[in-house]
Amino acid sequence: MPNDAVHGDSNQFAARLVATAVAPLDPATADGPQVLHWPGRRLLVQRGDTELAVRDLDGEGREVRFPAPWPRRYGSVTVSPTGDLAVFAGVHALRAVESTGAVRWEVRHGCWSAAVCTEAHASFSEYADDYHHSHADSGSAAFSSDGKLLWAHIRNHAGCDTNEEWLILDPADGTVLTRAETMTVGSGSGHFPHPNPAYMGLTVGEGEEDSPVLWGHWDGSRLAVQRFVEEVLLAVSPSGEYFLTTDLGQWSLYLHRAEDGIEPRHLDAEGAVPPPSSEDDRVRWDYEAAFPYDDTAVVGTEYHADVPRHWLVDPRAMVVRGRIAYPFPVAGSPRSAGQAAWYTVSKDQTTLHLWNLPHRA
Repeated sequence: MPNDAVHGDSNQFAARLVATAVAPLDPATADGPQVLHWPGRRLLVQRGDTELAVRDLDGEGREVRFPAPWPRRYGSVTVSPTGDLAVFAGVHALRAVESTGAVRWEVRHGCWSAAVCTEAHASFSEYADDYHHSHADSGSAAFSSDGKLLWAHIRNHAGCDTNEEWLILDPADGTVLTRAETMTVGSGSGHFPHPNPAYMGLTVGEGEEDSPVLWGHWDGSRLAVQRFVEEVLLAVSPSGEYFLTTDLGQWSLYLHRAEDGIEPRHLDAEGAVPPPSSEDDRVRWDYEAAFPYDDTAVVGTEYHADVPRHWLVDPRAMVVRGRIAYPFPVAGSPRSAGQAAWYTVSKDQTTLHLWNLPHRA
């Protein structure tokens, strides 16, 4: 479809700084801070090797620390909307930990290591010094918008013929409510909650091929999963009506209806955004983006550059309206921070900035 090209920086939209948060943990021993969000709730989350820091970004700024059951390279973590429960998605288990350090429950699963490992390890100490476990792939988990469901991407106990599954669990006690095979061979994954707790998005990284998006709907008895091959999930709109993806080559943005997965519109990068420095450089959409308003997405290009470019995209017409202008240089991609906000993280991973559009606040 034809694109309305943006030439130079003639069309600019000023971003307003809403808040600045200093990362609670030392970046030398921790991942960069990130924002987990649900309707009416935003949490700053930072994973260290020995602990997880969680800070409320919307209320009084209360901060809690969860002891980590294993170092950060052994998986991923998520937190409940109320901030009182952390679920560590490890190499061999999902473990739910309360802020006191008490383990609420644990669900063991097959190994994420690329080496053949058929043992049901009971503790991290059994494989802490093993090279393959310390360089294993990983799954992920996320809470539904109401906090009553936990969705998790795991490997099962099928021995050498390991299969990956998508589970829905009761976070109160770890009971598995349903499961479905993902038919993936993932190296990593990420979940995208929907305002309706019955929906969840999952993007699975499989390298340069496949790497599908799975869009799940749970009606209380049946889990229905739609599959979008060779796409990466970027963000879900505040109302939940749409979600945004890109292809593995980062050529185009695709707008999908959440209800049925239909793609009404797409936007090619070529022609919509000027090349970064010369006509020989190809524009690529980033693998991360934000959807702060139902009629506005913020999508980046050149996330790795000293000065990445962020663009305001109108999903109703699927056109670029202009470039985002910041009051000071930012790093990386724009990331989703819930309704009416997105965030960026400083290059040194010590500071998180929340942004919005002043004319929309």
